[in-house]
Amino acid sequence: MKNELILILDFGGQYNQLIARRVRECNVYSEIVPYNISINKIKEKNPKGIIFTGGPASVFGKDAPKCTQEIFDLGIPVLGICYGMQLMTYILGGKVAKANKREYGTTDVKIDNSSPLFEGFNNVNGFLMSHTDYVDTVPEGFKNIGSTSSCPNAAMENAERKLYGIQFHPEVNHSINGTKVIENFLFNICNCKGDWVISSFVEDSIKMLKEKIGDKKALCALSGGVDSSVAAVLLSKAIGKNLTCIFLDHGLLRKNEGDEVEEIFKKQFDINLIRVNCKDRFLNKLSGITDPEQKRKIIGEEFIRVFEEEAKKIGTVDFLVQGTIYPDVIESGLGKSSVIKSHHNVGGLPDYVDFKEIVEPLRDLFKDEVRKTGLELGIPENLVFRQPFPGPGLAIRIIGEITDDKLNILKNADYIFREEIANANLHKSINQYFAVLTNLKSVGVMGDERTYDYTIALRAVETTDFMTGTWSKIPYDILEKVSSRIVNEVNHVNRVVYDITSKPPATIEWE
Repeated sequence: MKNELILILDFGGQYNQLIARRVRECNVYSEIVPYNISINKIKEKNPKGIIFTGGPASVFGKDAPKCTQEIFDLGIPVLGICYGMQLMTYILGGKVAKANKREYGTTDVKIDNSSPLFEGFNNVNGFLMSHTDYVDTVPEGFKNIGSTSSCPNAAMENAERKLYGIQFHPEVNHSINGTKVIENFLFNICNCKGDWVISSFVEDSIKMLKEKIGDKKALCALSGGVDSSVAAVLLSKAIGKNLTCIFLDHGLLRKNEGDEVEEIFKKQFDINLIRVNCKDRFLNKLSGITDPEQKRKIIGEEFIRVFEEEAKKIGTVDFLVQGTIYPDVIESGLGKSSVIKSHHNVGGLPDYVDFKEIVEPLRDLFKDEVRKTGLELGIPENLVFRQPFPGPGLAIRIIGEITDDKLNILKNADYIFREEIANANLHKSINQYFAVLTNLKSVGVMGDERTYDYTIALRAVETTDFMTGTWSKIPYDILEKVSSRIVNEVNHVNRVVYDITSKPPATIEWE
């Protein structure tokens, strides 16, 4: 059970999901909520602590996101990070000022290690700073517990009220021992026990699903990816043969993937599986569509329509099960943060769904937690750690209109890339890698003839959370071999490029 909860108030910062993950890494459950959550809702959730995230706004802005002063009177410990610290100062009567010069990058912070927030730290520690405003004067009842050469109040505390503010970002890897700051807040200040673990999540989820669904029928949207696979096995453990998995082979999967999915779930897990071959239907719907958001919406709606049709064939179905995970929910703009992209199993749902209820058992989990859940359920490691794959499939890895010919080009190129990464034994060190078919054509020479064909882009990133990522430094000889094979073995490709952009500023997927 989620006995301990840390609420993270979202003020629009880019690192908000990282904060939530760092808290969970300490075995304390965290939940991101909008900054304007009501006081009554906070009381209802009864958190052990509250964290204010950073954000791009200034407290002086007309539309700056703000919470009410009541939140500081609840007796619940609060940690304000960056904008969160400035907002705490502003609301409680301190002074926030514009900095003469923006402070950005890893900076030495002089800290008061007698504070419970900095227990175990040296007198100076390197933290990532990123701000234009700063706290000029701390509110009454607070004292300074940190400073830099250009920021006189880099950290503050009101120990009596358990209110803390830090101008730096402890959640990012650039901050040395940053997670220790979060640990200290959780255990020294909020008095958390740290008893939230995946094994208890699995046990509680199976029990909850049994109670919720009972002897009614559930239909699972199985894509064959990690998320939907884990969701399917979790449901199977809870309700057995009352679960039917419908696997839509919409033609947007990777090479040979349809056959692999059918083999695994029918033979290894003895799950009721219906494979629906509906490639032509999806391609007809996507004909002429080039906008990525439109692609997602169309695929999302068509998924539901097909499931409705299949559900009628197998009788009454009360619940639709989906492999939605926490980043899907947040990135689809359901909180304060701006919409990055919609997901077919979140933002892409049509207004009318012909099921009693949608069940999303993994909705609260990050990707690494989903993988741990899969291992806990006994799913083979090769499936649990397979390459992440977006719900809309190759539709968002083909830039521009989707055609059968383009799909074949991409499937073959992607297969070669993944095969060579595995041959080089890099498949465990690179967290995600795939090919993209761009809509760019360029001149080339093959044999003695001029060509005018497509460009394939290769993408490979290393990440711990999929919220941020750095491009993978694949050795040149491997890239050269991949490029040579693609150009020689895949028709209508005469150029291969490698994407060396990190996230941010780019996303991992191209669309």
